[in-house]
Amino acid sequence: MSSISGIGVLDKAVALLDAVEQRPQSLAQLAAATGIHRATAHRLAVALEVHGFVRRDELGHFRLGLRFSTSRLAERARPALEALRAATGESVQLYVRRGSGRLCVASLESPHELRTIVPLGTVLPLDRGSAGAVLREVPDVLRRGWAQSVAERAPGVASISAPVFEGPAVVAAVSVSGPVERMPTGPDARFVDLVVRAARDIERRVSPEQ
Repeated sequence: MSSISGIGVLDKAVALLDAVEQRPQSLAQLAAATGIHRATAHRLAVALEVHGFVRRDELGHFRLGLRFSTSRLAERARPALEALRAATGESVQLYVRRGSGRLCVASLESPHELRTIVPLGTVLPLDRGSAGAVLREVPDVLRRGWAQSVAERAPGVASISAPVFEGPAVVAAVSVSGPVERMPTGPDARFVDLVVRAARDIERRVSPEQ
């Protein structure tokens, strides 16, 4: 394909995004639609996937990623997050994966004076905290359906998180966090069921049929 901007790799990446914006595309369809060599299309599509510009669905087709839908996700998830905060009395957050970190796209603070505060737009590491375990798609966490952490990301803070799925893909992690003294721990903790229920509610709210 000919260059439009003079920066060929950028033009090719945009051509791939234009193609998947129309409909989900297999690698062969991407190459045919854009005229980009299959190996190059694959390399660029995988790089775009790493940065959240595209993702793969249950059929392995490329489609637009969460960088184009985080505001919609956060908006539709808000009622479920508000219900979770009301039920637990603790701060709640919604995270999506962003490169090698996790981005907070929604944050509702606890009414308690002593509370967890995660400002909207904060990028936290993936290797610490329950939401990080969810977004890393740790096999044991996905089988169990939730993750728990105590003082992993910050001293005195505990959290419980659950994955939000679209098909087989984890698209977000919903979390409740607060001081260790107020956060119940263990697999039978009441907050576990509440967080998992919130994740399922978010999935319903963001499904294409809604």
